[in-house]
Amino acid sequence: MNHIIDLILGFFLANALGYGGGPASIPLMYQEIVTHYHWMTDHQFSNILALGNTLPGPIATKIAAFTGYEVAGTGGVIVALAATIIPSSAALIVLLKILQRYRQSSVVKGMTLLVQPVIAILMLLLTWKMGKTSIDSIGIWQSLIIAAIALWAMEKRKIHPAFVILCAFIYGGLVVPHFNVNL
Repeated sequence: MNHIIDLILGFFLANALGYGGGPASIPLMYQEIVTHYHWMTDHQFSNILALGNTLPGPIATKIAAFTGYEVAGTGGVIVALAATIIPSSAALIVLLKILQRYRQSSVVKGMTLLVQPVIAILMLLLTWKMGKTSIDSIGIWQSLIIAAIALWAMEKRKIHPAFVILCAFIYGGLVVPHFNVNL
């Protein structure tokens, strides 16, 4: 029963405070899943995030479903998904009504603009932690080369991120095991 309550609290907090959707809630989910409750390691969270990005649909619900199942089985899936979906759905309805009413207010404009740097820092910190995990596992040069190729593929070649992630999975499965790495 404690796991169910923890799932409710963890996913409710991460998603109720995740202004900006999935990208903003991912660092908050990381905080709850890895740092606070220790349901996963950095490496496991990185894998969930990567795989979740290759599948269709919102990333937050996929992370919640997997974590809920790992923590408390089928009941955990239901609870984690509800705690992920309900706060944002309710907040969306309420906030859209408020924003429509006060959309010309300088206070509302200031609030929405000034929260963006905070979200950017959250994403930067998560990127740093995931990059460190990658470097610790496969080394700095291989990590940098893979990151550079991914950047080139997505920015210059305009390849969808899901295909880039899929290629990284294939490379990781076929090539990385032949290196002396800390997997």
